Amino acid sequence: MPGLCTGDLIVSRNRKFDGTAHWVVPGRYLGSDEHGHWIFQGTGEFISRPGAALYTESDAVLLVPHEGDWVATFYDEAHPAGVELYIDLACDFSWHRIRAGVIEFHMVDMDLDVIRSSGGGLFVDDEDEFLEHRVKMNYPAELCIRMESASKVLMESVATRQAPFDGRETAWFTLGRTMP
Repeated sequence: MPGLCTGDLIVSRNRKFDGTAHWVVPGRYLGSDEHGHWIFQGTGEFISRPGAALYTESDAVLLVPHEGDWVATFYDEAHPAGVELYIDLACDFSWHRIRAGVIEFHMVDMDLDVIRSSGGGLFVDDEDEFLEHRVKMNYPAELCIRMESASKVLMESVATRQAPFDGRETAWFTLGRTMP
């Protein structure tokens, strides 16, 4: 999305493959690097999805990659469940300027998640949901193959701390926490 400026409000609107609404999460645009766009999502932000709404209890930094079928959310040590990294396998990214300083980022959440937590280590989550929705929402076979392949690559990248999973989010957290 051309024209993103540091401090822009980014509203991340996730939906499921069948078009139903999922999470809506606000944040502030931090900037980009060779890996993608970085968005700060601070403590105390109101987030919601159908059937759930809450105020966040920790800071997070969202990475929307320039290429790939995923978005990564890095959490700080205050996350109540000890989640450090939550990667949503996703597709159909789009950016829409609503007005000056306000952009919506849209994506389709494909259910598979790669998670690293302090208590549970590194694992793929929601494989059962992926299989269920694969049938219920009629996921195309080639899309399923892409998502499964991406989850394996991401597991290896996170396990071996390959960029962008090498600690670089720390600088983005610092920038986000110092924004006015």
